[in-house]
Order: sequence, then C-alpha cells, then structure tokens
Amino acid sequence: MKNEMTSNEILSLAREVMYVESDAIKNVADTLNQSFSNACKLILESEGKLITIGIGKSGHIARKISATLSSTGTSSFFINAADASHGDLGMISASDTILALSHSGETQEILNILPAIKKMHVNIISITGDCNSSLAKASNVHILVQVKKEACPLNLAPTASTTASLALGDAIAATLSESRNFSTEDFAKSHPNGSLGKRLLLKVSDIMHTGDQVPKIKPDQMLSEGLIEISQKSLGMVAIIDDKNHVIGIFTDGDLRRSLDAKIDIHKTSMKEVMSPNFKCASSEMLAMDSMKLLKEFKITHLLITNESNNLLGALNIHDLLQAGIVRSI
Repeated sequence: MKNEMTSNEILSLAREVMYVESDAIKNVADTLNQSFSNACKLILESEGKLITIGIGKSGHIARKISATLSSTGTSSFFINAADASHGDLGMISASDTILALSHSGETQEILNILPAIKKMHVNIISITGDCNSSLAKASNVHILVQVKKEACPLNLAPTASTTASLALGDAIAATLSESRNFSTEDFAKSHPNGSLGKRLLLKVSDIMHTGDQVPKIKPDQMLSEGLIEISQKSLGMVAIIDDKNHVIGIFTDGDLRRSLDAKIDIHKTSMKEVMSPNFKCASSEMLAMDSMKLLKEFKITHLLITNESNNLLGALNIHDLLQAGIVRSI
C-alpha cells in the first residue's frame, strides 16, 4: 500500500540519504592507508591500460571510473564481468592492470575469471567492503571501502557503498592526473567539443569568414554600395580596404544609424567620409576565446582579421562565437 508522505517527510528522507552518503565518503577518506598509494604506484608503473571490471551497480561505477580515468590522462576501458568469460578477456594483455569492484568481494562472475587473469600475470587491484573476501585476498593491492550502512531505507540497495566507491575512483583519477602532470591543455585535447576544449584549442582561423564571405569595399565607392555589401554578407559591417588590400577603416550598423541621423545622402557620400578609421582587429592565430575578450573589452560586436602587414584576411562577429559555443548568450 502506498505510503503518503508529507513534503517535510520527503525532504527529511532526502537529506538523510545525502547525509549518510556524505558520511560514507568521509569515513572512507579517513581510513585510506598505504594500499591507496600502492595502487596508484602500480598503475603509474604499468605500461598498459587500466581495465575496470564489475557487474550490476558496481559495474556502473566501474564504467564511470574508467571514463574519468581516460579523460584525465590514464588510458582505461571497462569490461563487464559477465561478458569477460565469453571472449572479452581477449581484450586484456599482460601489460595491463585490472581494477575490480565488488562490494561483497564475492561476486561470482568476477571470481570465475580470476584464474584466467592470474595466468596472464596481470596485476589486480580490488575495491571491496571486506578485506577478508575472496577477491581481496586474490588481489595484488586491495582498497577497503567499508560503509556503516546503505542510504537505502531498507539498508539493502547499494547506495552509500557505490557513492563511496565512485568518490574513491575520482581520488585515484585525480592522483594519477597530478602524478602525470596532466594539464588543462591535455584535458582540452581529449575534450575538443567541450567548453574547455573550445576555449583552449579553437582559433579565430577556425571560425572566421574568409574570401567572398568577407564584406569589403573601396574608400571612394558610395555608401549606397557599402550598404548593399553589408546586406549581402550579413555580418553587420563592411571593411574599407585600399588597392593593396590594406584595411583603412570599418563601417558598422552603428555608423549607419549615425549617418542616417545626420541625413546623409547615401548616393553622394563616399565610404571614406563615413567610415571609422579606428577599428579593432585580431590575428587569425588568436584563440577564439581571446577574441571574445576583445569584443567585451571594447564593447563591440565585430572584429576584422588581419596579418602583420594589415592585410584583410577575414572577419567575425559575436554570432560566430555564439555558434561555435565560445559564448552561450549575447
């Protein structure tokens, strides 16, 4: 029969679950010993990959730990213990290291493959809640993750124990990352489509408009022609260039508003009369993130891209940075 809980009871239970899990993490942190250091050293000395193994809830945690390791400088992949004895053991080589997760330490699917792993002379690190378990005793290094109780009201479903194991996996990944001098640039290389990857890797040259996409016009041409160029290229600006493709000015939407307010005849006024000779430009090798900082600093929405000789190479505006994921909103 359904238990009708009040809002206060719901919130109280939710907080209790989180308190139990946070206490579990703290208790495991307080009991860490030399075995944690030994495990990290064993992984660092390995010439192969770190292969995580588990099944059920522990398998989900093992898979996540493997993903975190791979993204922070330690090559890793996950094997489901149930599949290992049906061919997946072939993915393991003698130079690899095994990280096996089982709260009881008696998971039969893992114990079944231990003899085969031992024959390969592969080092085994285990994370269990029982240092006297079969898996703990069969391991080269064992790390104890013992919790007083699960956060589940019935004290049955793996909750606090899996959370503590996950936190331990993060601690291993962070320690290995620091030991390998894994940098933000390294992280960006493995996350090229993530926000950090884009900030650290994406250059202006990757997103700028080039060639016929760039709105440009000569200084002696009429403003009416410049407006057509702005309209056709849809960047909200036009670069004014001389015969040698040197940039001598810019004309933006803001300049257009000022020109119209002054009741200028667009058919009789040349671009050099209304252009802004003071403009901001950027190098094509500049990081896109830095070009965004320029836009913010000078409160502008467009940038001309030039080389050292002031030749026009391209153009970009804030919409290009938005589309590339450098900025989330205008």
